[in-house]
Amino acid sequence: MRILGVDPGTIFTGYGIIDFKNNETIQIAAGFIKLPNTKEMAPRLKMIYDELDKLIKFYKPDEFALETAFYGKNVQSALKIGYARGVSLLAAINNNIPLKEYSPREVKKSVVGNGAASKEQVQFMIKKLLGLKKKKMKYDESDALAVAVCHAFKMSSNFRRSKNWKEFIAENPDKILSGL
Repeated sequence: MRILGVDPGTIFTGYGIIDFKNNETIQIAAGFIKLPNTKEMAPRLKMIYDELDKLIKFYKPDEFALETAFYGKNVQSALKIGYARGVSLLAAINNNIPLKEYSPREVKKSVVGNGAASKEQVQFMIKKLLGLKKKKMKYDESDALAVAVCHAFKMSSNFRRSKNWKEFIAENPDKILSGL
């Protein structure tokens, strides 16, 4: 199963594409869409849609996973993220790809084992889970890959929810690198 994960934003929109087969996750592509520095929202939204549409047509994902809006103190920011989410959803729907949404807390819990994990912790675990050697990676990229990995874990019929991080490690020694 090929999964496109998206971390929507109005300055950077992250994307991560993984293949999930036989309980193994492999990164296919990851990056971010750097949006123009204009005050007008419409050109940014069009660019998000167009770039996601190109990625979908090129990589042909089977599933689309999107991070839900984070409700912070700034209503304007939440509204703008909502716009980015909307055009992301539209790209999936217009390409007939099943989609699922996950909250930031759900993604962090799935990948790190802690729903309150930092962006650094998420990035560290994504690099370990996917065996990535890349030193520099934007958080938008690693967050999008985390959304895709979260979806893979949730879709897997063999995925059993661990009660805590210690139990997960005991049940999945192959996912943990020794000597760290």
